[in-house]
Amino acid sequence: MFNKESFKEDPKPIFTHADHGITLPKLTRKNTTKGRMYSTPTGNAYPSITTVLGVTDDKKWLFEWRKRVGAAEANRITAQSARRGTAVHKLAENYLDNVEDWKGKEQPANLHMFKPLRKVLDEKVNNVWFQECFLFSDKLKTAGQVDCIAEYDGVLSIIDFKTARRLKSEEDILNYFIQVTFYAAAFYEMTGVAIKQGVILIAVENENPQVFTFDVFEYMPHFMAVRKKFKEIKGV
Repeated sequence: MFNKESFKEDPKPIFTHADHGITLPKLTRKNTTKGRMYSTPTGNAYPSITTVLGVTDDKKWLFEWRKRVGAAEANRITAQSARRGTAVHKLAENYLDNVEDWKGKEQPANLHMFKPLRKVLDEKVNNVWFQECFLFSDKLKTAGQVDCIAEYDGVLSIIDFKTARRLKSEEDILNYFIQVTFYAAAFYEMTGVAIKQGVILIAVENENPQVFTFDVFEYMPHFMAVRKKFKEIKGV
């Protein structure tokens, strides 16, 4: 049985936070009939990257799954997955921010899921630039909130944290690659700093975490195609 006590024997490293001199603006957001929209400091309103990517979702599998397991069980699993995803994201954020009580009041199951991911952070991540910061692009007319910008294996990277109940293939997570690619493009537009490496870290129930590293430039055509489709459907 995993519990908070199981973490006491593991020494926690102190993560360096880069002194880069860059300040990013805070954005406001709200849910609309066209999805979640962000307002930029200049008054533009752009859809979130997750809203844009929503046009690629094939809901057929979801309807079939809900029918197979039943509405009550489907709702339970969906709610649990959402809570666990939020919890693991917060654990990673606090851990990298050197928060003294980084575990907070998290449930043992969430700590159990985070523990293997923690080892990856210990070994691979340092020199944190930003966490949970807002990014937008006037050229791409999209906005969002990136999980982490830091060095991964010594290379400045866009790092995205995900959770899953089962192992994923690259084909399963094309949208994750596109999402990270948008963040890299928006960060360059806002700061002039080019980030070429994307990293997706997936905490998987009862498995070692999955790590995907990639060149963000490879997925820009995918983003452009999805953004065009979103504009055709939603008009923004």
